[in-house]
Amino acid sequence: MRIGIDARMVYYTQAGISQYTQRLIRALAKIDHKNEYFIIQNWRDKSSLCLNHNFRRVSFISPAHHRLEQWFLRFELPPLGLDVLHSPDFIPPFRYNCKSVITIHDLAFLLYPQLLTEDGARYYGQIDQAVRRTDHIIAVSQNTKEDIIRLLGVPEDKITVIYEAANPIYRPIEDEGELRRVREKYHIGGDFILFVSTIEPRKNLPTLLRAFRQLLDDYKVEVQLVVAGRQGWLFEEVFSLVEKLKLTETVLFLGRVPVEDLPPLYTAASLFAYPSTYEGFGLPPLEAMACGTPVVVSNVSSLPEVVGDAALLVAPDDVPGLTVALWRGLTDEARRAELIAKGFRRAQCFSWEKAARQTLAVYQSLAS
Repeated sequence: MRIGIDARMVYYTQAGISQYTQRLIRALAKIDHKNEYFIIQNWRDKSSLCLNHNFRRVSFISPAHHRLEQWFLRFELPPLGLDVLHSPDFIPPFRYNCKSVITIHDLAFLLYPQLLTEDGARYYGQIDQAVRRTDHIIAVSQNTKEDIIRLLGVPEDKITVIYEAANPIYRPIEDEGELRRVREKYHIGGDFILFVSTIEPRKNLPTLLRAFRQLLDDYKVEVQLVVAGRQGWLFEEVFSLVEKLKLTETVLFLGRVPVEDLPPLYTAASLFAYPSTYEGFGLPPLEAMACGTPVVVSNVSSLPEVVGDAALLVAPDDVPGLTVALWRGLTDEARRAELIAKGFRRAQCFSWEKAARQTLAVYQSLAS
């Protein structure tokens, strides 16, 4: 079987879909030494994701998310003679003579269209054609599958749920020198609550800021809020709210953090908070649990499905409820110990090997 995986997005970003693509390819390389894989990368991308003799790098000129992308793909794909093409960025070529599988990570662009740029609206507007053209769809959670059925009218039997997993680098860091290094690098003093994500509206950071202000006022705890993540879009409200709530001395914005600094950051944090209003899967809570950090998340979309009973869940618009959850997560030692133990067990329920085996089964089903 000749399998193509579109990894062009890896050149543009190291977040989200790029991480999914890289983790999946690495896991497939560990379990499958038989089928032929063609890893499609941007011609400018100097990295190599071809880890086995049966994995071959193919350089494409066609840029991802470009208005001429489909035109280029029409000429670049046929010489590969693929049996199956996997598009992790969910938009398959318009016309191509092989089986097609796409991964849909979430449908935030349908639920929150006001947050799209003009280019984003053009690209994601292809979703209706994409789900009709493709032969099969991988959804990263049951919640995303239900959204696909409800919003796009896709038959249930055309969708397979395959969960993502935390990168194996996420584990408790026991080296005190490494924990001290990260604290000193980012000027973090004592106890802190950690938030990891791009700063954008659906991550619901304003609600966390309001709850954090109430936590400081009502419970008099000495704790910082540390925000690790780049600025996405419509982030201005967050910074103006920090000023308005007089939190400039207690909220620390780290910007984009190198991946090697995240495990010690998660480990050093007293609590991880993630009040997002919508997630297709939601990796950061899983990463935090794998590092032994108690977690507070919203009780909506895929988050309850991911964390199970291993986190404190609060409605995303409930500022008083989130305040209490933060206080409990910081001070209730018995509950903290329970959350840490359950979090370790929950994180171990997800693995990239399992995801790779399930994905390979989809390829085999299509090819046969």
